[in-house]
Amino acid sequence: MTATSAVTSMGPLAHWRERNQSRFENWRRGFYRFRQSTLSLVGLGITLFIFLVAVTGPLWVPYPEDAAGAVHVKERFQPPTLAHPFGTDELGRDIFTLVVIGARVSLAVGVIVLLSAVTIGVLLGAIAGFFGGLVNEVIMRLTDIFLTVPSLILAIAVAAALGPSVLNMMLAISLVWWPGYCRLVQAEVASRKQDLYVQAARAAGASQRRIIFTHILPNITSPIIVKASLDMGFAILTAAALGFVGVGARPPTPEWGLMFSAARSYVPQYWWYPIFPGLALFLTVFGFNLLGDGLRDVLDPRAKR
Repeated sequence: MTATSAVTSMGPLAHWRERNQSRFENWRRGFYRFRQSTLSLVGLGITLFIFLVAVTGPLWVPYPEDAAGAVHVKERFQPPTLAHPFGTDELGRDIFTLVVIGARVSLAVGVIVLLSAVTIGVLLGAIAGFFGGLVNEVIMRLTDIFLTVPSLILAIAVAAALGPSVLNMMLAISLVWWPGYCRLVQAEVASRKQDLYVQAARAAGASQRRIIFTHILPNITSPIIVKASLDMGFAILTAAALGFVGVGARPPTPEWGLMFSAARSYVPQYWWYPIFPGLALFLTVFGFNLLGDGLRDVLDPRAKR
């Protein structure tokens, strides 16, 4: 091996080390900013609490049979007491149990919807941004068609056509959620495909698939993560809206939007019925929004101190 070839072979390794050191420094500064933001820490705490309740809730709720559709007519519409901290509904079911179990349903819907939307949007956006030309035009015009229709109205139409169920609700929301990720990734990939490290990968003989998934996508994960963290709350809110209008979850599934829909007929006499599912929904969306703002500060390389 000649001296020239040795230097050349060491070049990419030195560049990789320098890039990793720079990335570590950006993360360190970002987490420092995150710790300095009280609201971001509050959002993280709320989010972790909601996930903890969703995971462990079925193990400690006082009346797990109520989530399966049990009926206690003699205990209907009891106000909050020690036995029923959130009161009971029109069937005598414990609202506290339904709200806690409903957290698992709502979070599962949000996570699955985001995973589906991100997968579809990132793949289509990466293909459109990398290849350009006719492929880009076809994918982006399809994206524009979905974006021209309000997402909630389109989700309601799709869910109504498929029939009310949790699975169909997740499918309907996923079908209307991917265009935002497609447009985001398309713009990022189109701007990155001419960068020097991409040109170097091409010169080294890397395949197009390897360039997209190994070199470009790992470098644009920050805006995707930020958007997903902000969208999590809105996905849960959209699922609750579908349940509220009757095209989402079906009874006796303990879903917050469905509970709120059933409670609207009993306001204001039995105020506790809609209040607690509504507060749970508000707290979840609020927590994810605060967390998303904090992650945006962490992952935004332009926000340096």
